[in-house]
Amino acid sequence: MIVSSAHLDDHGVFLEYQLPQTSRRLDAMLTGLDGDRHENAVIVELKQWQKTEECDAEGMVSTWLGGNIRDTLHPSVQANQYRAYLADMHTAFYEGEPPISLSACAYLHNYWPTDADPIFAVKFDEVRMQAPIFSAGNSLDLEDFLVSRLRAGCGVPILERIENSKMRPSKKLLDHVAAVVHGEPRFVLLDEQQVVFRRVLTETKHGWADGTKRVILVQGGPGTGKSVLAANLLGHLSKEGLNAQYATGSRAFTETMRRIVGTRASAQFTYFNSYVDVEPNSTDVLICDEAHRIRKDSSSRFTPRTERESMRQQIDELLHAAKVAVFFIDDLQIVRPGEMGSADLIRNKAKELGAELREYRLDAQFRCAGSDAFVNWIDNTLGVARTATQVWNQKDESFELKVFSSAEALDAAIRQRVSENNSARLVAGFCWTWSDPKPDGSLVNDVVIGDFLRPWNAKPEARRLAKNVPKATLWAHDPRGVDQIGCVYTAQGFEFDYVGVIWGADLRFDPATQDWVADSAHSHDSIVKRGKAGFREFIKNTYRVLLSRGMKGCYIYCVDPETAKFLLSRTEGLALDTPLVDLIVQPPMASGVDSETSTASIAKVIPLQIVPSDKQRPFQNCIPVIDLKAAAGGFGEFQMPSSDAILWVEPPPKIRPSMDLFVAQVVGESMSRQIPNGAWCLFRLNPGGTRNGKIVLAQLRDYTDPDSGAAFTVKRYESIKTAADDGEQANVLVRLKPESMLDGYHPIEIPPDEEHIRVLAEFLRVL
Repeated sequence: MIVSSAHLDDHGVFLEYQLPQTSRRLDAMLTGLDGDRHENAVIVELKQWQKTEECDAEGMVSTWLGGNIRDTLHPSVQANQYRAYLADMHTAFYEGEPPISLSACAYLHNYWPTDADPIFAVKFDEVRMQAPIFSAGNSLDLEDFLVSRLRAGCGVPILERIENSKMRPSKKLLDHVAAVVHGEPRFVLLDEQQVVFRRVLTETKHGWADGTKRVILVQGGPGTGKSVLAANLLGHLSKEGLNAQYATGSRAFTETMRRIVGTRASAQFTYFNSYVDVEPNSTDVLICDEAHRIRKDSSSRFTPRTERESMRQQIDELLHAAKVAVFFIDDLQIVRPGEMGSADLIRNKAKELGAELREYRLDAQFRCAGSDAFVNWIDNTLGVARTATQVWNQKDESFELKVFSSAEALDAAIRQRVSENNSARLVAGFCWTWSDPKPDGSLVNDVVIGDFLRPWNAKPEARRLAKNVPKATLWAHDPRGVDQIGCVYTAQGFEFDYVGVIWGADLRFDPATQDWVADSAHSHDSIVKRGKAGFREFIKNTYRVLLSRGMKGCYIYCVDPETAKFLLSRTEGLALDTPLVDLIVQPPMASGVDSETSTASIAKVIPLQIVPSDKQRPFQNCIPVIDLKAAAGGFGEFQMPSSDAILWVEPPPKIRPSMDLFVAQVVGESMSRQIPNGAWCLFRLNPGGTRNGKIVLAQLRDYTDPDSGAAFTVKRYESIKTAADDGEQANVLVRLKPESMLDGYHPIEIPPDEEHIRVLAEFLRVL
């Protein structure tokens, strides 16, 4: 309507124009001649917003999106970023005599501004000068803006020029990237890194010059400087005027690199899935860092099944896009089934293409205080590689290894290092559920170990976060990240002065077999669990990655005491910060799912006789107490009964001990008609027979308890059946019903198969 009323009748119009090598689309771009017959294009970002709120994050406001109030980019910021991207990356806007002039604006056609409206705040004045906002009340101003740039029409030839021009970074952008990288002290190369860098640089230049497709493979373990070398390669090639791009498979790592180099240089940092439809050899040099994260293909959960079947392998897309492809890789950092990047894969693909292959290796350790011995010790201890270092001798090494007896002590040590101006973070195996933020933007304390409570870092898709919570992509470098725990997916690719590792129960050392046991029951990584055949190796690689993030020290706490003992047995001069002690000291206190709820207020003394350790005969005269950190409505990690139980108690009267019985405390109100908040209860593991009508402890997959957002729940089980064509009754739905004395609790309805639900135990009685 605006175009029509402005009499822009002879103009080119792009709708939903995709920015090349990104997933972003422009709402509209209009083309035409101005009054001086100069070629122009105008980006118009369209919003249906009606109201905005203040947001503390730079360049952002809050508005209603996707059924909730979310933080999002200010429209002028977004439109101007699109303009800057095209101006730096599209030859039509910086080449030619003259290049096409590019402008941007935003049109909020449903928006009526209020007094002191956040979207027109003073802090946005500068960006609104670059990309003005037009709202419902000033559509005539938008017409004037468009007419001033497009009044003479003849827009179709301009549209065709844009369509037929190439995507290639401008010389100004390349100079900027080179200057940033060369000025970054964290990107300085030393010794072996310099040698490999010069060889790789020579090969890339030769490949670009003679037109021969080249594949360069650089292997190296954690801390050998792969990413530093890759960044320097990007800088030097950019300085030479080559279109070099830096791709990874990690959102957190890529976004952090973009933050380091600045907004303008961020266009050179892409993802492995950015090359689905690019022209062959459109990139001079493609630098693929963390290449072990290359996936089978570039599909996502939103890709239709029909399209997935016809997609090329992701490695083929990367090689297709580049004249020269450089892969930095560590085969032992593959941590999930979908990752298939390996040295052998790259070698085989290079051979298929008839490309020249060059291989180099980085061995010198520039992390872990330069200690090759520590990485070798990790590899040997985990059994992922044979190395000479079997025993860690702290007296001979400047790198500090320490094993702690509690998560609290580990956390305190990491915070102490931060207070001394070191970078330090807590990381953990994926052994606890990962919840969405609460309605107020704060994070749920998912990682629960006794009285220790900490949240994971925010989920990547989380938008509206509390002031003290950094985005997932910034967790590694934002000072506030010390208050959250990272997993392998947010920590991989980063390094810190000190790393604190919470070693979960998904990988434990069994003294009876003298081998590592990987337990999927303690893993909350659904993708890794689906890769059953390689589960143990994935988990080993996960801890290898986590343990090798530190430059000055690695601090460890093991949930399983036997694992801690094993680690210490492979050291000299090391002991726990406090001696290993029998954990059977006090009854566990339920921590609950809400950190704001006093644990002491809901904890009760267990109404059973505790059996001293010297008189215990497990499952003969006593049964285990399992600290579920449970709630009727939601709780944390489920722990199988074992000799490592928190404590052992005499069974209730008239109950004979057996290996399927355990005691746990249930916290919450959703089953309060049957199970009082904080009650100690008797459960039977893996109950047989029908479950219909019974109260059960269940694990949910791909679903969460709507009362708490947790993956585990205690509810009454109801099976909904229907008659099949053959007359047999078929189970079509499982309903998990609350029985609360309070309003607001609702049943959970899910499909009945084990892909969605697994019943862990049957509730027997309140003690």
